[in-house]
Amino acid sequence: MTDLPLAPRRLTFALLGLSLTALLLWLAVRVLAPGGWTPWEVLLLACFAGTAPWTALCAANALVGGAILLAAPDPPAAVLPALRRARPGAPSLHTAIAVCIRAEEMGAVLPPLARLLDGLEAAGAAGRFTLWFLSDTADPLAAAAEERAISAFRQGRVEGGIAVRYRRRVENIGFKAGNVMDFLDRHAGQAELMLCLDADSEMTAPAVLRLVACMEADPRMAILQQLIVGRPATAAFPRLFQFGMRAGMRAWATGQAWWQGPEGPYWGHNAVIRAEPFRRHCRLEPLPGGRPILSHDQVEAVRLHAAGWKVCCLPVEAGSMEGNPPALPEFMARDLRWAAGNMQYWDLLWLPGQTWMGRWQLAQAILLFVGAPLWCGVLAFAALNAAAGGGAATPDGWLLALLLATWGMLHAPKLVGYAEVLAKPRLAASYGGRGAFLRGAAAELGFTTLLDPVSTCNKALFLLALPFGGRGAGWAPQNRSDRGVGWGDAARLLWPHTAFGVVVFGLLLATAPGAAAWALPWAGGLLAAVPFCVLTASPGLSAALRARCLAATPEELAPGGAGAPSDGMPRLA
Repeated sequence: MTDLPLAPRRLTFALLGLSLTALLLWLAVRVLAPGGWTPWEVLLLACFAGTAPWTALCAANALVGGAILLAAPDPPAAVLPALRRARPGAPSLHTAIAVCIRAEEMGAVLPPLARLLDGLEAAGAAGRFTLWFLSDTADPLAAAAEERAISAFRQGRVEGGIAVRYRRRVENIGFKAGNVMDFLDRHAGQAELMLCLDADSEMTAPAVLRLVACMEADPRMAILQQLIVGRPATAAFPRLFQFGMRAGMRAWATGQAWWQGPEGPYWGHNAVIRAEPFRRHCRLEPLPGGRPILSHDQVEAVRLHAAGWKVCCLPVEAGSMEGNPPALPEFMARDLRWAAGNMQYWDLLWLPGQTWMGRWQLAQAILLFVGAPLWCGVLAFAALNAAAGGGAATPDGWLLALLLATWGMLHAPKLVGYAEVLAKPRLAASYGGRGAFLRGAAAELGFTTLLDPVSTCNKALFLLALPFGGRGAGWAPQNRSDRGVGWGDAARLLWPHTAFGVVVFGLLLATAPGAAAWALPWAGGLLAAVPFCVLTASPGLSAALRARCLAATPEELAPGGAGAPSDGMPRLA
């Protein structure tokens, strides 16, 4: 399977995805066709058909990724040939560690960087790295405090260690992409590589040295992106969210790397970049009307694909972390920033000079969000159809099969990731054993059952308002701190989501009570949106989860919190 050339891999994957899409549509027709077609059923099927490609993509990536994770002796090397050629030891190329900051709490930013520098220096690589803080902080008082903190950090480093530099722009033209390009143009000097980090990024020295070694092993590789998992979280919301996300990401990224090969994704940070081709090909001009490109990372990857450079993914999670939003409001705000950026890809999709895989990367980013209003349409049209008596002939058995198939495919990456942990004793042990892992997985699945409807509805509301002047807030400074959420704040934020759930569920209860139970798994999350928001931000619940080590990650459970490598983690040193 891993020995197939790239073209047959892509054909195989396409056929798998199309087969899964056909299966979903066949099941939907078996559910809706009995008794004839009503207008509501036609609209429902049209919306469901629009969601099917993303659902099938999730399942296809998971099936391929799961087969590699469970069968290959070295899964990362099976999808990244450069890993086999990587040379252990200190690197020969110079790497600038570029940390993008904007009005950050420096007390949280600096300690992970100190650990990274200590590790690189201990590995004898001090002369091959320079740490750069790239500031876009606009407020003069915040900038002064930021500079003082970095100055103290620099003075506290060992003489002869990795050099620490600070640069601040007065105007944050082009947001983060402009920040990085300004650095490459004016400050990067002779650095051949750049490790791009966000303010909440944390990477270990072995992980960084591994990425650099792979870049040295393949001179045509322009970006090597590692997986990024959540840092150990104290709050309930990120703790539960990232427990499932990391399992799903491992399976998804392994499957995706198998068929995308050297035309893979870039997620904007925790990646090593070859400076010269990035500087030459990734200078982003404004969109029509002068709007800056917000979701810059995938556009940069597509530009490099078109220029013949490789953009690859190393589907390994150990040693690469980030912070996740501390509560539902921040999670929703982040989603909308990403949605605003990804919807700009409509303007870029058919520009000349791109590869077909590059166009697919942009289309995939659009699909990630455009399905949200379609799912809301499925729920609304299903309720209206049931209320009008159109679902009287619906066969319950086929309906159950459709619901289970759809749920299973959407969550297939996570379910496959869970299966991998249970199948590998060492990996399960890093989570505290199979029993502890299963308890965490069960809690996460319950959490996701309530989160998904709220998140989907939130994206749908945003996208439906976008053509009428609704816009994202751009890249404002982010709240990264744990906090509680008051009932009033939650109600003001989530009343539209709750109202949609009340209308749908109320209509069913009033006109078709038997159908209400079928809608409860989805409409129930909307009805519970406000208490869900408050509870998952509650300090009490957060403390209870920590005390029971529920949904704890390997990094949290490792001695000293140093992090535990997972099975399949390649070691070069």
